[in-house]
Amino acid sequence: MDLEQRLRVPEKGFRLAERDPADTAGMAKKDGRRRRARDLERLAELQERLYAEGTRSLLIVLQAMDAAGKDGTIAHVMSGLNAQGVSVTSFKQPSHLELAHDFLWRTQLALPDRGDIGVFNRSHYEEVLVVRVHPEYLAGQGIDPAQAGHERFWEQRYQDIRGWERHLARNGTQVIKFFLHISREEQRRRFLSRAEEERKNWKFSAGDVAERVHWDAYQDAYERALRATSTEGAPWYVVPADHKWFLRTAVASIIVEHLSAMDPHFPEPTAEEEAAMEKAVAELRVEG
Repeated sequence: MDLEQRLRVPEKGFRLAERDPADTAGMAKKDGRRRRARDLERLAELQERLYAEGTRSLLIVLQAMDAAGKDGTIAHVMSGLNAQGVSVTSFKQPSHLELAHDFLWRTQLALPDRGDIGVFNRSHYEEVLVVRVHPEYLAGQGIDPAQAGHERFWEQRYQDIRGWERHLARNGTQVIKFFLHISREEQRRRFLSRAEEERKNWKFSAGDVAERVHWDAYQDAYERALRATSTEGAPWYVVPADHKWFLRTAVASIIVEHLSAMDPHFPEPTAEEEAAMEKAVAELRVEG
């Protein structure tokens, strides 16, 4: 089953309402777990090759409504990787320093090194999602919130994002983006679970619940952003998130598919390096 094609956002004709948050692509849970186990093993192998090659990087962007499973996805999908070659950045409310720069500045600083896999838990897309729903936040950037009433303002931001991601691709960073698509009802259940289970209380936020009044506005903002910024070089995937097992299986599968297409290789030693290695090996054997 080609999850990459099934879940990818097309560059034209995308409608978020047509994507079912409870979809499992006809896959049984036990089959999903087996598939994920194979993919995680393959992912560890590909990461080692990417790290050894040291010339390219992979950036994974995760966006979602609250309680959709971003943290759990990171924990499960990245569990078998070498932490030395993985960086995870969680973007919270911008600081005064970050607000004093352009909206892409803080994400530029957090990009993965060559050879590494970087994960953005929320990202530069907050600037066309949360800020679109709450245009009053623009005042903190020195921008008149009235600008949000003009579609041209958002089109320019989409254009900036596409240009920046194209720049990253040209310089060796593959970008793949996931929208973890949860239903309003499933979010409600997860919020209640956080409140009712003592060990989950720390995750509960009354502010997150209050934000549900803007559900439709967020769905519209996501649809517009995904439609405007899903490109061949930096595609978006809408991953159904009502079933956590399927969410994690799909994300792992798509990451593996992209890394496999990148096809990183272990570097081949030069003639001089081979000669030095042979000499060192001979010395070690004599020593033994």
